[in-house]
Amino acid sequence: MRKSRFTEAQIVGYLQELAAGAKLAEVCRRIGVSETTIQRWRRKYGGLQVSEAQRLKALEDENRQLKRIVADQALNLQVVKDLLGKKW
Repeated sequence: MRKSRFTEAQIVGYLQELAAGAKLAEVCRRIGVSETTIQRWRRKYGGLQVSEAQRLKALEDENRQLKRIVADQALNLQVVKDLLGKKW
């Protein structure tokens, strides 16, 4: 997965700036992103504080690692079942 150019703190800061009344097009031009990106950020980080956004990111990373572990375990289990199920 591609790493974002912006930290959660920066994203939340930009969203708070927009909520305070800044023009969307002006902020997009200044930070170099499209309006679609801002809308995606609003869906994901809208209403969050910096600490909450960082916690969300940490939970997503932990969830990704746990899913990888479960997939590896399922693969190992399938290999063992295949080996034990064969008739020699």
